[in-house]
Amino acid sequence: MIGTNRADAAAIGPNHAVTLAVALTAAIVAMLAGAARAETVAEGDQVMVRESDIARPSRGMTMHAVEVKFGAPHQRHEAVGEPPISRWDYPGFTVFFEKDRVIHAVVDPGS
Repeated sequence: MIGTNRADAAAIGPNHAVTLAVALTAAIVAMLAGAARAETVAEGDQVMVRESDIARPSRGMTMHAVEVKFGAPHQRHEAVGEPPISRWDYPGFTVFFEKDRVIHAVVDPGS
């Protein structure tokens, strides 16, 4: 090692190097996870995923929380099936609920 003698390198030890590598990897993953947001776009019978900064409800939010944060939907569709799945349409995205919880928010094509 340049500028380091063997005694200094031995003092650091392999455990310190592994701990440092794990900490750096965790920091990089945390930064990337915060920066990466994706949207699911449905167009016709095709679905694709792309990066997005469009604000939309997150999985697990209640219907009440969605309405408080995003306002009343443009259109509400009645629940169908068992468990009941309902849909709310907003300008730019559609929210799907199972009972009263968000299971998915899909960005509309062209948004």
